[in-house]
Amino acid sequence: MEKNEEGLKRHLKVRHIRLMALGSTIGVGLFLGSATAIQIAGPSILLAYFLAGMVAFVVLRTLGEMAVHEPVTGSFATYANTYVNPLAGYMVGWGYWTYWVVVAIAEVTAVGIYMGIWF
Repeated sequence: MEKNEEGLKRHLKVRHIRLMALGSTIGVGLFLGSATAIQIAGPSILLAYFLAGMVAFVVLRTLGEMAVHEPVTGSFATYANTYVNPLAGYMVGWGYWTYWVVVAIAEVTAVGIYMGIWF
C-alpha cells in the first residue's frame, strides 16, 4: 500500500469507486419514491430530477476540488471545521450522522413494504 505525506492509504481502484457510487445512488428510494413523484408531477419530474442532479453535481464537484487541494483524513465535516469554524464542522458531522440514521430507517421501511407486496 502506498502512503503519501499525510498518511492516507490510497488503495481503492476506479472500479471500486464507480460501484460504490452506483450502489449508493440506486437504492430503494429510487424505486419507491419515483412512482409517487411521477404520479403527482407527471413528466415534469424529469426537469426536477435534472435540476436536482445539476445542484448535486456542482456541490460534489466543489467537494472534489477541496479534496484534491487539501487531502485530509476525515469527512467533509473536516473542511467545514477548517474553512468555516469548529461549530460548523460539528454541526455538519452530526447532521450527516442523523441523515444516515434516517436513511437506515427508510431502507428498513422499504424492505417491509416490498415484503408486504411480494409475500
